[in-house]
Amino acid sequence: MITRSIFQFFRYLRYLYHAKNEHAVHSPFVYDLYTNIIKERKPYYIFANIESVRSRLLLNNSSIRVTDFGTGQSSKRKIASIATNSLKNTKAAELLFRLVNHFQSKYILELGTSLGITTSYLAAVNAGVEIHTLEGCPETAEVARKNFEILRLENITLHVGAFEETLEGVLNNLPNLDFVFIDGNHRKAPTIQYFERCLKKANHSTIFVLDDIHWSSEMEEAWMELKSRPVVTASIDLFEVGILIIDENVQRQDYILRF
Repeated sequence: MITRSIFQFFRYLRYLYHAKNEHAVHSPFVYDLYTNIIKERKPYYIFANIESVRSRLLLNNSSIRVTDFGTGQSSKRKIASIATNSLKNTKAAELLFRLVNHFQSKYILELGTSLGITTSYLAAVNAGVEIHTLEGCPETAEVARKNFEILRLENITLHVGAFEETLEGVLNNLPNLDFVFIDGNHRKAPTIQYFERCLKKANHSTIFVLDDIHWSSEMEEAWMELKSRPVVTASIDLFEVGILIIDENVQRQDYILRF
C-alpha cells in the first residue's frame, strides 16, 4: 500500500519535471501575476506578527478535542501537533496575502480556519477586507478566535459548524465573492461541491485557491475537473496550491509553474 508521503513525493518529482518559469508564460496577465506576486518574497510588517503567533502555537502543548466532520470522529490533539501538521507554511500563507492585496479583493471566503494563521494573512491586507471563515471544530475555532484577538484583526467573521450547515447562509449574506480559499476537506466530491456553491457568488474576476491539490489521487481528480470547467479561464498549479482564475479577459491556459 502506497502511503500518502510516498504518493506526494512522487507527485512532487512529477511536478518538478513539468514545472516551468516565467519564460513559458505567454499570457500578459499570468506573466505579471507570476513574476510580481507569486515569486515575490518582500516581507510586509504584519508578517512578523502573524509568525510570532505561529511560533507560540508550535510550542503550545495543551490539548483540545478536535472534531472531524468528514468522519464524525473526535480525538484529543496537542495544539503544537495541529500547528505542525495542519497549518500552511509561511511561503504559501504569504502568497495568499499578496494575492488578496494584488487583486484588491474585498469579500473573501475561507473554508477551513484551522488555528487561524491563513485567515490572519488574508485579513491583514487592510481593515476594509471582509473575511468570512468556516471551521467545523468548535475547540479549534476557539483557538483561532483568540489568535485573531491577539493580532487585533477585527474584520474576520468566524462561522463554526459543519460546512453543509453554515456555507449556504454565509453565501446568502454576501453580495459576491472576490476571493475563495478552499482548505476544508481533502476529498473530491466535497471540494467540487464547495466550488460549485461558491461559484454562484463569483463576479467578473474571482480568484479561487485550492489547497493541497496533490494531497491524494482524489484531490488531483478534483483539481483536473475544476480547472477544465469552461468558466475557469486560467489555472496555475504551484503544487502546494492551485489557483483558478475566473476572468473572461484572461487568455485560456493551464500552467504548471515553479513556486
